[in-house]
Amino acid sequence: MSKCLHRSIIFGLLMLAPVFGFAQEKLTYTLDELVLRAKSRSPAALRAETRQENRFWQYRLFRSNYNPQLRLAGTIPGFSRSFNNIVQPDGTIEFREVRQNLMDLELGMQQEIAATGGTISINSSTNRFDNFLAPEGAAQTRWSGVPVNVRLSQPIFAYNPLKWDKKIEPLRYEESKREYVEEMESISRTVTELFFNYLVAQVNLDIATKNLQNTQEILKIEQGRYNIGTTYEDKLLQVELQVLQARQDLAQARLDMETNSLILKAYVGLGETAELILIPPGDIKDIEINVDDALEYAFQNRSQALGFDIRLLEADADMAQARGQRFNMSFNASYGLNNAALNWQDIYTDPNRQTLVNLGFFVPILDWGRNKARMGQAAAFKKLAEYQVEQDIVNFEQEIFTKVRNFAMLKDRLEITKKSDEVADKRYGISLRRYQNGNVTITDLNIAQQEKDQNRRAYIVALRDYWTAYYEMRELTLYDFENRQLLYVPKEN
Repeated sequence: MSKCLHRSIIFGLLMLAPVFGFAQEKLTYTLDELVLRAKSRSPAALRAETRQENRFWQYRLFRSNYNPQLRLAGTIPGFSRSFNNIVQPDGTIEFREVRQNLMDLELGMQQEIAATGGTISINSSTNRFDNFLAPEGAAQTRWSGVPVNVRLSQPIFAYNPLKWDKKIEPLRYEESKREYVEEMESISRTVTELFFNYLVAQVNLDIATKNLQNTQEILKIEQGRYNIGTTYEDKLLQVELQVLQARQDLAQARLDMETNSLILKAYVGLGETAELILIPPGDIKDIEINVDDALEYAFQNRSQALGFDIRLLEADADMAQARGQRFNMSFNASYGLNNAALNWQDIYTDPNRQTLVNLGFFVPILDWGRNKARMGQAAAFKKLAEYQVEQDIVNFEQEIFTKVRNFAMLKDRLEITKKSDEVADKRYGISLRRYQNGNVTITDLNIAQQEKDQNRRAYIVALRDYWTAYYEMRELTLYDFENRQLLYVPKEN
């Protein structure tokens, strides 16, 4: 193979490398950019959107219960063929073959009455009967029908689910919308933790890389001093051990870096081959959170606060249901026109009136305390729900109070760790120069290095805890304390 052809092949492979995935895509993100991507494109965000869509259709299904329903029902055909026992005029029984077809069709408009729990409907129906083995000369087909009919079915003193659903279901739907916003803020908090976990791993990798370089340089200095007899062999061996440890720390830091990178990319929905470059947040804004304001926003916006009202309403509904089961009574009324004829069109000619009214009831005379026990159980559950809600409200307030105090503490801690990082880094630089000049022992230099590394990690961890706590406060209150605006504004359903 000629050198020219060899170079052409190599050039072609280099040009095709991006197509086949050999080139690693570099992506740069700030914290805000990565949070925004996760809230719009991450698998967790897509799951939250799907759950919210499910809840929306559940609410639409509930709303449809209060709208009129146009329905068509019937049996087409209803053919039967069998041998039946037919009683003769003299009392004897003959087994005769019967072949018949009975078809019916009904069109009706039905409306639920939410205030009373009853049902009213207007209907029209027709029936056709065919006798295929009728005696010669008899009619083979007969028609009957109800041109128009109005029906009312009304339970009395019964539990009315429509009434209670009308109170509870809109609150549940409103709760689900707030839960969706909370899930988005929960995603922000999780991404923030993963973002800074990656940065911690990145800092550890930088520290391990610099420490290896520094220990290698120190080893050269010690070897030079050992050669001229100004140091001892045990100090030289100590530095050699430090170099070996630094190499081991670097290998571990690279592994941790790769692990945290894969976890972060998987959560936000990035490809495994992408190379992330994260930019730490700059200057921390002066965000002040007042406890009273946080409590007000939490009770105003959070789904849990709305859930307190829902749980109390559900307890009242259970009490009403137990009360409605003490005895059953229902009123049914029907008024319309009906007729029968040999031809279909004749059933609409001069039809007869059809009236039906009945009042049914079921009252237990002696139930051995069953109703009393049912009512007692419902009352006890209601009281328990009230006590639990009261305790949950106390816990709710305590959580907000604690998180606000924790956020203020983390803000102070962040300022301290930032200053400590700067001081420790400066001290190590001075100690390294003094060591090179022979004015500081290797032990003092190691102490300065450890303090430098510890304070650097502590600052990044403080950054992580601060921003995680900030997004947690947003999740707990659905309020943006940085821009002073609500994260969720209720809208008309």
